[in-house]
Amino acid sequence: MKELPPWKRDKPAGKSLPLTPEQKAAAKERAERNGRRYPNLVDNMWAARQAKAGKI
Repeated sequence: MKELPPWKRDKPAGKSLPLTPEQKAAAKERAERNGRRYPNLVDNMWAARQAKAGKI
């Protein structure tokens, strides 16, 4: 069974944290590399995941 895309999933339980300026910059850079003017949900999720893994 394939996993649902992020925009079709339920919100996770608990309170979400806003992105830090570093995470926002990383998401914006990733969006620009992929030809988008602004970061989308997937870019923001990627940046948050990178921070949890200690990569940002």
